[in-house]
Amino acid sequence: MFKKLLLLFITGVSVTSLGIAGCTSQQQDLEAQVQPPVLTGQTEAPATTTQPQERPGDVPYVPTPQPVVDAMLQVAKVGKNDVLYDLGSGDGRIVVTAAQKYGTRGVGIDINPERIQEANANAQQAGVTDLVQFRQQDLFQTDLSEATVITLYLLPEVNQRLRPELLKLKPGTRIVSHAFDMGDWKPQQTLQVDGKTVYYWVVPKEVPANLR
Repeated sequence: MFKKLLLLFITGVSVTSLGIAGCTSQQQDLEAQVQPPVLTGQTEAPATTTQPQERPGDVPYVPTPQPVVDAMLQVAKVGKNDVLYDLGSGDGRIVVTAAQKYGTRGVGIDINPERIQEANANAQQAGVTDLVQFRQQDLFQTDLSEATVITLYLLPEVNQRLRPELLKLKPGTRIVSHAFDMGDWKPQQTLQVDGKTVYYWVVPKEVPANLR
């Protein structure tokens, strides 16, 4: 009788242990399904800091066609020693293209946080985040003194407002605008690309009286 009772007790403990082990195994499997897997060798896109848009933009967002982008960079003869500022940078294509093709350092300025996020994603995809950055800023409040090349696709009245600041930049700074000129400041070159106009200026050593 004692042996039977002992056998029943041992069997009960074993069954209970198996049940606990089974529950633990199922819980671990469930946790494995809930927990995302840890992937090694994966690089995340850099975190971007944006803020609410401080005011409406000066121009609607219309991307510059890629052939025009290429022509703008070619006429300005951008290179790896340049620093390009794109005012109203949108999806970042001018800055990203300059970095990809010429190794140019670039800064994109845009007031719209959605455009900044899009531009950073495009730079990440193109593998040029070491050369470019995008800043959510008012282009009229941006320090442009570092720039050797400035690109624009704005509107005539916005170009006119910017012109006094552009003429204060160091002599030799190149300015390229898609579609719109600078009024009395006559361009050194005007190009036609796929029905679009590109204007090119160089900041002079002495600003003519009519432009001051």
